[in-house]
Amino acid sequence: MAWTAEKKAVLAVTTLGAFLAPFMGSSVNVALPRIAAEFSLGAVTLSWFAMAYMLAAAAFLLPAGALSDRHGRKRMFSAGLALYAAASIGVCAAGSVGFLLGLRVIQGLGGAMMFGTSAAILTSVFPAGERGRMLGWNVAAVYTGLTLGPVIGGLLTARFGWRSLFLINAGLAAAAWAGLRAGIRSEWKHAQDGPFDLAGALFSMSSLAALMIGFSKLPAAAGIVLVFAGLSGIAGFVFLETRTPHPLLDMNLFRRNRVFAFSNLAALMHYAATAAVAFLLSLYLQTVKGMNPAQAGMALAAQPLVMAVLSPVTGLLSDRIPPRTLASLGMAVSSLGLIGLALAGRDTAVGFIVACLLVLGLGFAFFSSPNTNAVMGSVEPRRMGVASAILGTMRLTGQMGSMGFAVLLIALFMGSRSLSAETIPAFLVAQRTAFAVCAGLCFAGIFASQARGAQGRA
Repeated sequence: MAWTAEKKAVLAVTTLGAFLAPFMGSSVNVALPRIAAEFSLGAVTLSWFAMAYMLAAAAFLLPAGALSDRHGRKRMFSAGLALYAAASIGVCAAGSVGFLLGLRVIQGLGGAMMFGTSAAILTSVFPAGERGRMLGWNVAAVYTGLTLGPVIGGLLTARFGWRSLFLINAGLAAAAWAGLRAGIRSEWKHAQDGPFDLAGALFSMSSLAALMIGFSKLPAAAGIVLVFAGLSGIAGFVFLETRTPHPLLDMNLFRRNRVFAFSNLAALMHYAATAAVAFLLSLYLQTVKGMNPAQAGMALAAQPLVMAVLSPVTGLLSDRIPPRTLASLGMAVSSLGLIGLALAGRDTAVGFIVACLLVLGLGFAFFSSPNTNAVMGSVEPRRMGVASAILGTMRLTGQMGSMGFAVLLIALFMGSRSLSAETIPAFLVAQRTAFAVCAGLCFAGIFASQARGAQGRA
């Protein structure tokens, strides 16, 4: 592989961009009690500190990807970094809850502008045969952020306060922006027919927003109504796009591109099956096993650590082995990890839980990079921004659905009772049920992964 200065700059900038959001999210989780105390926030309002970012990012991903195809992926990525850095600095000066949440929304918009373009930029620069390895490094950066976030976040919060986390993130975003402006001269955009589909963009954003807010409110009646409204809106969006001369999302990507359609379906199923693991196990380790937050965090770090180490390796393998083979193997391994967790009870050794997390990390490593390689290698250059954005939307929607399902089960088995020694048996039933269903979903995803066909090689 011939390494040009621009290739090095592209890899460095997109990798740093991929690190930012997961590092921010996982580090801020440690600081939430300090933020709640300073602003006198209740649990519901505090949950919106994380939700506001995720909601804005998910809703704007598809429009951001489509706009990057039209106006330039470097331009969109650069604007996203600048917006993210500015909002991070603003959070440090926030004096009210409304201002704080508004800035988190702006951060989410900046994040979407990065997520919707980073994989597309890498795919534009690195050809098939090199792409998988580079995407592997990009994925590894995500999991490195998840691994380091709680550790560094805890140290910074204890010593310098929670605002230091946002200053660090602003500095990293500014460094990535400077590197992009100095080291990347090329631009990647493709002329699109007709005007931008503003109606489709608004339809998709409002439908996804309703769906994700609904997931967060389950099992309340309002949550059920919003989920139904979101799903109905998505169905309406599909109907609208099939009848729009210049759609935001060309449905032929799904109808005529088997690799693209089933790779995205596999991603949705895998994230829906695995995203609630950390949430459930955090409660299990601290309440059932009596661990403190630091000990629980160390145990939970086993999964993203394996993912960070192995993702570059599996990305490289996906340049040589059909991605569907590796991704299907990954889903099978993840299913085994989830089955193991479904067996966990009050007396299960912590070592067994960590072993299951290591298996899950291995499955994720075999799935994520190869599946991304398959998606990005299955579309023509002019649609790479949209393809990257759709894959990101599948990830976030799966994550929110997984969390909503876990909360729904806890509510069904425990009602409104808080988690305590008396409710541990009910919680364990809810947890076992969740992991058993998720294992079944992940196993079913193997067939979706295989259904993409032998042309799944990027």
